[in-house]
Amino acid sequence: MIFPEYKNSIVTAASGIRWLRRIMSASLLTVTLTLSLILLTGQQPAFATLTDDRFDGTIFALYAGNGSLVPPKVKLTDSFKRKKPALLVFYTDDSSDSKQYAIVVSQLQEFYGREADFIPVSIDSLPSQPSELLTEPGHYYEGFVPQTVILDQSGKVVFNEKGQIPFEKVDDAFRKVFDLLPREKSIPLKRRVVNELNIELSK
Repeated sequence: MIFPEYKNSIVTAASGIRWLRRIMSASLLTVTLTLSLILLTGQQPAFATLTDDRFDGTIFALYAGNGSLVPPKVKLTDSFKRKKPALLVFYTDDSSDSKQYAIVVSQLQEFYGREADFIPVSIDSLPSQPSELLTEPGHYYEGFVPQTVILDQSGKVVFNEKGQIPFEKVDDAFRKVFDLLPREKSIPLKRRVVNELNIELSK
């Protein structure tokens, strides 16, 4: 026997339990459907990695921790007008070699960025035909990434290498451009680890 004064509360409690069961069932169904869709489509979580040729974003910001390199602050024509040395680095954002070399370019900018113009050039931005103008980056591109070109104060090419080049090799070229002491006669550079992708150079 249910006393009249308790009848409403019992019905309310029973209704609440039923609603709770419905909500839990709906939630479980949603989770199950979501997991099934992920498994059926075969989608993998996206992780930025140095070792593949997948586009992850702007490589200088993502892997070198240096978003100031792109877009370049100056054009090659400006370097010629000011008689300032320039470093051109040809790259593409979906190249593992370019990703890894971006770290070296950032390290070089730490030391030479005030005295030389750093001009990263995405090959996607180049015209289909090479330019004949010495003031156009496309004139120096040789169909490979990464490619590093250093022009001295007179606009003469003093360094032109392809692939991942060690910091020390490019540093030697810059030392000649600026008439600096050779590495063996100067203070050694020490590498300080900032994160797993980016190594900064400091004296």
